[in-house]
Amino acid sequence: GFIIDREGYVLTNNHVVAEADEIKVKLSNEKEYDAKIVGRDEKTDIALIKITKAPSDLPVAVLGNSDALEVGEWVMAIGNPFGLQETVTVGVVSAKWRKIGAGPYDDFIQTDASINPGNSGGPLFNLNGEVVGINTAIYTPSGGNIGIGFASPINLAKKIVKQLKEKGKVIRGWLGVVVQEVTPELANSFGLKEVKGALVADVEKGGPADNAGLKSGDVIVMFDGREITKMSDLPLMVAETEVGKKVKLKVIRDGNEKEFTVAVGELRDKELVASSEEEERNLGLTAEQITPELARRYGLSEDEGILITQVDPGSPADEAGIKRGDIIKEINGKPVKTMAQYLKALERRKEGETIRFYVRRGKNSIYIAVKP
Repeated sequence: GFIIDREGYVLTNNHVVAEADEIKVKLSNEKEYDAKIVGRDEKTDIALIKITKAPSDLPVAVLGNSDALEVGEWVMAIGNPFGLQETVTVGVVSAKWRKIGAGPYDDFIQTDASINPGNSGGPLFNLNGEVVGINTAIYTPSGGNIGIGFASPINLAKKIVKQLKEKGKVIRGWLGVVVQEVTPELANSFGLKEVKGALVADVEKGGPADNAGLKSGDVIVMFDGREITKMSDLPLMVAETEVGKKVKLKVIRDGNEKEFTVAVGELRDKELVASSEEEERNLGLTAEQITPELARRYGLSEDEGILITQVDPGSPADEAGIKRGDIIKEINGKPVKTMAQYLKALERRKEGETIRFYVRRGKNSIYIAVKP
């Protein structure tokens, strides 16, 4: 972690302190201080702790602007990999806005600066000495560094810190929709001029979007005056919106632009905001709500249910025998007709648990067991 103000607030990763019974902060001068958790946010893996009796001369990190980072820009990571204190590694920004399946608010900076176990919660600096990210994760098949590391953008952390200081938790906005990416094929089938926006796969009954009149098949292209270029833009925009605020949505429906005013609700832990892609990642499949357009495209006689539109080669779903074009009727004995039911069924599974699908394939229905 790193100190962000002279009051003794320290920014780190949630997974670093989540299970801690006692927290101590050790400075570079070897002095050690007791600290307490101010607040944690599991969804972004960010935590704020505070030194209980902070000295007046604490060294404070300067927070920069992660939005200003450019791909190819030099950065430095500082941490204690494998217990080796004050290790500095250097690299470049390899990519921005990376999605790694950590959650619906994925928005990582990718860097080739060496990040290893023990770097978590440490700062990622630009060459002006400003913190632009919090070192969070590595991609590695072996447990060591292979030049692919990830950091949470400091601009996201600033918003989280403000709420953790004031409320001890993060309150997020909620629309009550399940959205998915607009692919070129879907854009064509829905009569869209551009491949952009967030396709509404399902609308939760009684939720803000439902009350405003949104429907499955709508494509949200603008939220509160901000353009949605890709599906993952929407959850972040909604989450950052003040609960109760009325915002305008621009939507494409049946090829025509429509505008809706939605009163943003408060996200509860069990409410669905993530896309189906994030829930399905471990299984290696992609599913979509059957629409009249999809039914025509796949030659389906049914106009409701959940259609498998992609199966990753070599994935658990592929090895179990699930095929593109299968229609999911049940998961673990529970009927599945909507994306909300589908995602809830997947959420109920325990880690490593086998999932039993009941699917229609052509004129036949079969059971398929998938072990993630």
